[in-house]
Amino acid sequence: MDYPERFSNLPPYAFPRLRALLDDHASGGDVVHMTIGEPKHAFPEWVTKVIVDNAAGFNNYPPNEGTPELRGAIADWVGRRYGVTVDPDTQVMTLNGTREGLYNAAMALCPEVKNGQKPAVLIPNPFYQVYMIAAISVGAEPVFLPATAASGHLPDFSALSEEVLNRTAIAYVCSPANPQGAVASREYWADLIALAEKYDFRIFADECYSEIYRDTPPPGALSVAKEMGADPERVTLFNSLSKRSNLPGLRAGFVAGGPASVTRMKTLRAYSGAPIPGPLQAAAAAVWADEAHVIENRALYQAKYKVADEVFAGVQGYMPPEAGFFLWLPVDDGEEAAKKLWCETGVRVLPGAYLAREADGFNPGKGFIRVAMVAPEDQLREALGRLRDCLYG
Repeated sequence: MDYPERFSNLPPYAFPRLRALLDDHASGGDVVHMTIGEPKHAFPEWVTKVIVDNAAGFNNYPPNEGTPELRGAIADWVGRRYGVTVDPDTQVMTLNGTREGLYNAAMALCPEVKNGQKPAVLIPNPFYQVYMIAAISVGAEPVFLPATAASGHLPDFSALSEEVLNRTAIAYVCSPANPQGAVASREYWADLIALAEKYDFRIFADECYSEIYRDTPPPGALSVAKEMGADPERVTLFNSLSKRSNLPGLRAGFVAGGPASVTRMKTLRAYSGAPIPGPLQAAAAAVWADEAHVIENRALYQAKYKVADEVFAGVQGYMPPEAGFFLWLPVDDGEEAAKKLWCETGVRVLPGAYLAREADGFNPGKGFIRVAMVAPEDQLREALGRLRDCLYG
């Protein structure tokens, strides 16, 4: 039986790879999982009541693009957060989490040919793995751009050649960055948007960690595009309630962008997408409208930043994250470090190479581990202390 060659050289996904690396070895201590970016803080307790109050909606097929109430709540939030007015009817669509949207946006918006050539999709390296799969699925070439200390842990788009830029169709950007926690400045966004305007490509702004930060809210790509008077179809924004509101299981995300782009995504989703159940859409609308719980959640992460800064004070190469909830810690070899840490302490982390791809003979994640700061503060402090003593003592 034949299978598609385009997926034939994919490595196993990060977490099966991690299980293969560690599961044949006994843990060296009480187990602490710090691998998956799954928030563990409490979500707003009133969410359950909203779902129950709207439970009759389980008896109906929900609207595929989102209820008017949910799209309105999202548009209001975009206006409050970014100072950008988006039409909830033509510029917003709900998603089953942003991974679905980040994939299907490429399906809906990437052309088969760009300037007579195979299109290129620009991807930061390391990266959220769906970017690569989306590029491969639409028959584009994924072009991996190193996001290392030399470039501020964000891709340096200015280093690209004219040849690549002329066939670029899409650039994925994650800010705050997963895994490094770097934040794209207004100047960074402006330079990228100007480049996209010049070479006519789209920017997919993955801003899922936008509400978890130390002091200053990360700038949004839509805000900068508005200030510049860019083509309204230039930037497409993705966000969700998973990190902002500790609701990864609600599967409530959204995409916002130009009317033409959103129309194409709606058309595709009508055929291939699975709508969010009605009671969950009602809950999501209420959550987008509330900021009190977001402020409380952010304070918990700000306390965790302080813990990490204290534990790793003096550790050479430690980079305090600007935002998000990951630590990107330097080691000689990520796999060896993760295995040593598991076998000697029971702390489970993810090798950085599993989040990146080798390009030009170099995997920019190889010398790192990713640590998710999702455990309670006291457990986090203890686990990070074990990690420090094991790998940096």
